[in-house]
Amino acid sequence: MKESDLIRKISEYLKTVPNLFFWKEHGGMYGTAGIPDLIVCYKGRFIAFECKVGKNKPTVLQEMTIKQIIKADGYAVAVRTVEEVRSIITAFEKE
Repeated sequence: MKESDLIRKISEYLKTVPNLFFWKEHGGMYGTAGIPDLIVCYKGRFIAFECKVGKNKPTVLQEMTIKQIIKADGYAVAVRTVEEVRSIITAFEKE
């Protein structure tokens, strides 16, 4: 599976969650380097998902960005499956 396929599958899931807003961050010359792939606002929380497949790992810049989001009291994590995302969103439903 390619990362773009994982992002698509996660996006399809996120579209089914009521009252959840998200967008796909697009890289390139007009984007900000290191920003996670999917940015979510749910129940007043900032959540960011960096999507990885296989043995791929976040870059140093991506790891630094994840740490900055967490330091700012947001939630950010690298994910590899839709199930991981579903369990995280479910945890926020219970807050």
